[in-house]
Amino acid sequence: MKEALNAGPGPQATQRQHDKGKQTAHERIAALLDDDSFVEIEGFRRHQATGFGMEHNRPHGDGVIVGWGTIEGRQVFLYATDFRVFGGSLGEAHAAKIHKVMDLALATGAPLIALNDGAGARIQEGVGGLAGYGGIFQRAVRASGVIPQISVILGPCAGGAVYAPALTDFVFMVRGTAQMFLTGPEVVHAVTGEQITHEELGGAGVHATSSGVATFVSEDERSCLRDVRYLVSLLPSNNHEAPPSASTAGVPEADGERLLDIVPANPRLPYDMVRVIEELVDHGDFLEMHETWASNIICGLARIGGEVAGIIANQPAVLAGVLDIAAAQKAARFVQTCDAFNIPLITLVDVPGFLPGSRQEHDGIIRHGAKLLHAYCAATVPRVQVILRKAYGGAYIVMDSRSIGADLSFAWPINEVAVMGAEGAANIIHRKAIAAAPDPDAERQRHIKEYRSELMHPYYAAERGLVDDVIDPRSTRRVLIRSLAALRRKRMPNVDRKHANPPF
Repeated sequence: MKEALNAGPGPQATQRQHDKGKQTAHERIAALLDDDSFVEIEGFRRHQATGFGMEHNRPHGDGVIVGWGTIEGRQVFLYATDFRVFGGSLGEAHAAKIHKVMDLALATGAPLIALNDGAGARIQEGVGGLAGYGGIFQRAVRASGVIPQISVILGPCAGGAVYAPALTDFVFMVRGTAQMFLTGPEVVHAVTGEQITHEELGGAGVHATSSGVATFVSEDERSCLRDVRYLVSLLPSNNHEAPPSASTAGVPEADGERLLDIVPANPRLPYDMVRVIEELVDHGDFLEMHETWASNIICGLARIGGEVAGIIANQPAVLAGVLDIAAAQKAARFVQTCDAFNIPLITLVDVPGFLPGSRQEHDGIIRHGAKLLHAYCAATVPRVQVILRKAYGGAYIVMDSRSIGADLSFAWPINEVAVMGAEGAANIIHRKAIAAAPDPDAERQRHIKEYRSELMHPYYAAERGLVDDVIDPRSTRRVLIRSLAALRRKRMPNVDRKHANPPF
């Protein structure tokens, strides 16, 4: 009987799945979990619906496989929709199985992974399917910030079903086979007249670059599931645990000679901050999130000295590393996720300010920027800031400055911490003197030099206690390892309130 359950509706249905470049639900589970670790529950459950011929079609499992297993020996719970059965659609029995495994994950403090490949609510069962989604949403919110929740989109995910992954911490999508949208192309065309394909409307590329819904995008299912395993290895099982440590054998504490070549001293010249991060983390391994969305800021997980840390960094190679609406949203979400799961934060700063313009102002850069500010101010995990080059204006404050609660702040000798760049400051402060001078350009250069020497020299912020030390760039990795070790036992008391009210 067990073999029949695993086989599903038959070889033809399995072949159709394979022809689309997709694995079956059981094959996906086998690829994700450690060998022979999966324990399935409620495999014999059937729906109880009648009408529309449903009473004559009652397959065991009802289109979803639920249970638990291990990833690198650590327990996880999961559910995987089976597209071969009712198109993976959700009915009452299907939903009840998912509710059961979600409850078990929360009760035992273990990560929950959802492998999605389904057609939404089961139309034949009416409102029962919609109520089933409501139960999933309610449980996802209850588990938010308590256990890691990971969604993997491996096929269609449409209508109200999209809110299940939207409520989780991380969303993986496979290019070419995964789609997410509230209303499909047919409805879009009927209502608006717009002609658009499934891929153009809600494919992995769209959600990786435009909407920001996809945290990670993979080229195929196997690489996607490998990345899920890697992510789980960096996360704690729940909010009462620290992330798992790793051996540092053979990893030097400091070897930052290449940093001198990567980062130009001239603050106007761009460079790739990812290369800096790879020099700072163990083995150069860095799991970047939302890599192609809001690329002017970098967010990701890595190990430094064997310990997991979340890294937020401006990216001078994209828009000079300015903060804009999307960057603020992306970083704020990442800060909150790390804080929820006891992951220390490292902030690498090289920011010229917020992106100016009427579009940004009218679209709400004030409130969106405040989201990042709120996230940092509320974070209680260890927080270390490193200022590489420039840190100007409000963007300096928002990028985890000492004034909003960073535990430690370090700066390279080429740092410039100021209200704005020397050129802009001189033009404002000495506008009249420059205009009246016989040689305005010479007068402007004199005031720029004066402003830089008085208010932007490398030790200006350190002299005022806003930077703890001005460090040799080559020692940055060593400084970070030792700082995180010193802050490891940091504890912050909870504020007596129901919850904060962050900017919308």
